[in-house]
Amino acid sequence: MSTQTRKTKRSKSSIKYCGEKLCCSAENSEAQLVCDQCKTSQCLNCESEIHKANGKFEFHDRHILEPPPFEELCQSACLLTSVACADKNFADLHCQNCQLNYCYDCFDLIHKQGVKKTHRKISFREYRHREFQHTSISPVIKPISPLSPTDNSLTFISCPQDQESQDPDSMSFASFTSDHSSPGSIPDICMSTEKDSTDMIKELQESLLEDENDQYCKSRSFMLTDDQEILQIANEEEFIQKLGCGTEVAIKVLSIFGNTGDGKSHTLNHTFFGGQEMFRTSAHQDSCTVGVWAAYDPSHKTIIIDTEGLLGVTSNQNQRTRLLLKVLAISDVVIYRTRAERLHNDMFHFLSDASNAYKKHFTEELKAVSRRCKMQLDISNLSPAIVIFHETLNTNVLGHSQGEKTAELVIRERFKELGCSMDFSELRYVGTKTVRPPTDFDKLRKVVSEQLENNSIRSPRRAEIVFSTLKILNTKFSGDIDKPVLGTFPDQYFTCSACCLSCGARCTKSMNHIEEDEFHEADKKQICKYQHQYANKAYLCKHCYLTGKEHIVVPKTSASTDSSWVGLAKYVWAGDVLECPSCGIIFRSRQYWYGNKEYEAVIRVEVRHVWPDGNRVLQGSHNAAWKIIDGIKYVSESLNSVSSGPAKMISDWMTDQIAPPYWVPNSQITCCQKCETTLETEHKHHCRACGRGFCDDCSTHRRPVPERGWGEALVRVCDYCYEKEMTDSGSSTGSETALRARKVGEVVTSALDVVSLALEYPKGMLKESARPLYWVPDEDIKKCAVCDVPFSIKVSLHHCRSCGQGVCGDCSAHKRPVPLRGWDYPVRVCNRCVKKRDQL
Repeated sequence: MSTQTRKTKRSKSSIKYCGEKLCCSAENSEAQLVCDQCKTSQCLNCESEIHKANGKFEFHDRHILEPPPFEELCQSACLLTSVACADKNFADLHCQNCQLNYCYDCFDLIHKQGVKKTHRKISFREYRHREFQHTSISPVIKPISPLSPTDNSLTFISCPQDQESQDPDSMSFASFTSDHSSPGSIPDICMSTEKDSTDMIKELQESLLEDENDQYCKSRSFMLTDDQEILQIANEEEFIQKLGCGTEVAIKVLSIFGNTGDGKSHTLNHTFFGGQEMFRTSAHQDSCTVGVWAAYDPSHKTIIIDTEGLLGVTSNQNQRTRLLLKVLAISDVVIYRTRAERLHNDMFHFLSDASNAYKKHFTEELKAVSRRCKMQLDISNLSPAIVIFHETLNTNVLGHSQGEKTAELVIRERFKELGCSMDFSELRYVGTKTVRPPTDFDKLRKVVSEQLENNSIRSPRRAEIVFSTLKILNTKFSGDIDKPVLGTFPDQYFTCSACCLSCGARCTKSMNHIEEDEFHEADKKQICKYQHQYANKAYLCKHCYLTGKEHIVVPKTSASTDSSWVGLAKYVWAGDVLECPSCGIIFRSRQYWYGNKEYEAVIRVEVRHVWPDGNRVLQGSHNAAWKIIDGIKYVSESLNSVSSGPAKMISDWMTDQIAPPYWVPNSQITCCQKCETTLETEHKHHCRACGRGFCDDCSTHRRPVPERGWGEALVRVCDYCYEKEMTDSGSSTGSETALRARKVGEVVTSALDVVSLALEYPKGMLKESARPLYWVPDEDIKKCAVCDVPFSIKVSLHHCRSCGQGVCGDCSAHKRPVPLRGWDYPVRVCNRCVKKRDQL
């Protein structure tokens, strides 16, 4: 009789070996990574050779190969480390005495002798099956009998109940073990043994699980676009095939956005796919979603798009944001998922940027798609609906308290406070407070279903149109994009906010350094650019610069030693002059009949920064014409000051000769009869009613004075006479003959005033033509640049010779030479420029 050899059982190792065997370091190299596209496990050498050396496979999705759970491995190391399986085998048997899992080799080694030889064992598969039955049936749907806590024979399959939440006193039913004679008891409605109930429950759970899995067994997520904005789908046919939907089915698109780690993939799995892991989730720090992934939900007839999280690790944040905005443009409903205790500003800024991008850039492209695909769509209402899903742990969600504003209203007010626009068609808020997991997705599921069923904003469309739209947007808005520059130190918090008007360079001095008499200064590496409106070229004497000195020279019409008239004559003959404080006159533009040198022969040109509160024009300070006007004005003012006294006396005497008899003579009027203001310099006015003298402010009213002979014409009266009417006819002393001389004099005076006004126009034109280039025109000046007092007849307008701004007399009482502007002698400067030595 032949002996039959016993077949030995071999344990299964949990170690995965490299499946490529391209450039492994050993015969059986342990795999470290797994590639989703290659469908193989790879060691580090093969992975580097395949993906990093070849640009075609560079963007494959790879993740670290994770070890299997400890419960599925051999646990012999818990007893003896010397017999622990070296290759980490899977568990094959379970010892009921040791309560440990073993592989075949370790079990035979440990239990071959001694007391452990009699230990009972079962297969590991059977052990896991029993554990599953125990955990799935332990929270049974059996209600507790109201008559006996141990009576558990009654089972309601169609109405599951929680044992902890049941109140036996509130129930009125009985089982076959109950006392039917007790009051309030009813006959049994369901009698079964515990074994029959267990079998029925098991069959029901398995059938429900099979139905739920069958619904999504044909669906599977796939990468739509990688993190480099490259489409992974070739055409519409491949897109429809991967989705698993028909070509004529009208569908909608839903996408989700949010910060990385906020559970976007988990939300989509439990909202649309019954908790099945359609989109991959991970507990590791690395992002589980890279790029854009898509899947099809047949129950809602919707394409579900999962996106890469914001604020994650990426080489170019701008590129990722552009990718997300393109996905948002093709979506009908957008979920923004956040787990922050309070809504952060980054959500509002992202949605505002998305709204602006959609309105400014995507609308025209969507119009072109609608015309090409012949869709009857209202382009003005194509913006998607936004659903904000806010989950908190300790903080109440918006709209929690009664009487509080609605959550949507609070969010819109927050957009307005931040200055962010929000032009989406619909805004909904779903808040849930999760004290104990799992998260309640019922509210989100209900709101999203309502938005998907609403076709008033966006109509369903075929899958090929969705892919064509995404392809057009991805092709249109592609290419290199600058990376965001994030400063490591917030210099703008502590440095001066002034920027150069010409090149935009920022001042590097600290804040409020002007109060410490420190001038603005930019980074020396920042080279300014020349702009003609600022004439920001500085001329340095070349001879002094070579000796280590910096003397700025400016083109002038006359030298510092020439008078106005002599300097003008020399300018007509020899042209501009450059005068150095150290070297004297170094250049004249027309000094010779021919062969004159250029500026660059004697000067060194530098482009200087132009600061807002400094000299905005560094050149063009030709002021010879204005020097002549200043001279003529000085002579005129001197003559007026000398002759003002006699001229006023003659004018008063002539006025008295033609005045009516009831007027008080000018020689007797020294102050205003109402406000008692001295009238030595101000003009005197006679009231046509009472004849007394008043100042201009106290005699502004006009009314007819027929009782004095002025007829029905409106004439000047004082405030007293304007408030009361003179009705005493006996006091009337006026007559037409007595007033005739005065009326003729007023006509002559009015005519002279018109002539003087006519002469003011050519005078103004002459002043405008002689105005230096850096002076602000008179018509642009309404108030003093220092004290903000409006200019009027009593407040004269003056120009500061340093900055060229219009100032009043009180704010420009100082006189200083301003050689940088061509004023080599003391001239009028404002109070601000007196403190700035760099402008004088």
